[in-house]
Amino acid sequence: MKRLVRILEAAIILVCSLPFAVLPYKCALKSGEVLGLLLFYVWRDRRKIAAGNIERALVAGALNVSSAAAAVSTAEAALAIARESFINLGKSFAEIVKIYYGLGDSIVRNVAVRGEEHFTKAKAKGRGVIMITGHCGNWELLSLAFGMKVSPASGVARALNNPYINMMIYSMRARYGNSIIYKKGALKGILACLKKGGVVGILIDQAVVQDEGFIINFMGRGAWTTKMPALIARKTGAPVIPAFVNREGAGHVMTIHPEVSLRREEMSESALKEDTQLLSNYVGEHIRKHPSEWLWIHRRWKRVEEQMSDNPIEGAVNRA
Repeated sequence: MKRLVRILEAAIILVCSLPFAVLPYKCALKSGEVLGLLLFYVWRDRRKIAAGNIERALVAGALNVSSAAAAVSTAEAALAIARESFINLGKSFAEIVKIYYGLGDSIVRNVAVRGEEHFTKAKAKGRGVIMITGHCGNWELLSLAFGMKVSPASGVARALNNPYINMMIYSMRARYGNSIIYKKGALKGILACLKKGGVVGILIDQAVVQDEGFIINFMGRGAWTTKMPALIARKTGAPVIPAFVNREGAGHVMTIHPEVSLRREEMSESALKEDTQLLSNYVGEHIRKHPSEWLWIHRRWKRVEEQMSDNPIEGAVNRA
């Protein structure tokens, strides 16, 4: 029975997404924009989370309002950015659907790449490369374009509950030279990939549980953040390269940053925390430049308020 439900679920998703795939790119993008706007108005709980997250970032000074938005209230400015972020999600969905149906190769090919020399320099060290990024722009497109235009990579990701949709995504990533290292037992796969000189991609902007990271300052507030990239980099000597994608004109730009210089201190909790903060700062800086292209609907700062109330000293440190 469960298998039948999963098959029906996959079939419904395929049927509903088909119109986005067959439309010309510009029409699909416009349809995605409409879908994003629809979600903005009907998905009230996520709209509230997004607007609240943005407003707190504005109040903390982690985001700057444009001169055009300066005349409106902080709440209105936050809602406007939230609206644009939903539109970005809708557009990204339309683009990925076309690519997954095999009708969007041109979308991937047209991604401009800046800073590829930084990756080439890091790769030449022969220790593999850890690529960090966040849920910015069309992050799935970033993975596919990186695999096509720069180097095959293995992305760390959670397996979807529906195995049929999961298989479709795996096959499409493989078509562009990439593979998936599933989060359950990921460390072994990551180390094996790096040992072979491969590239591992890790999204570092989602909340993690206490055993997996530290509370660091993210967009003006304390947030649980994964220590995995910093820990693995220190253990393996693999260079860490930040990479992001954003919309520019009618297309996309992938920006690859130079290797991050981690702290020189010996392995310790404090050194790992400083490295984790350093890596996270790259995501924060990208969000400041492109605030409407980040996944604000995610409860990025969950559990932190409770932690701070239980430990006043820790709270004071992270608010500083």
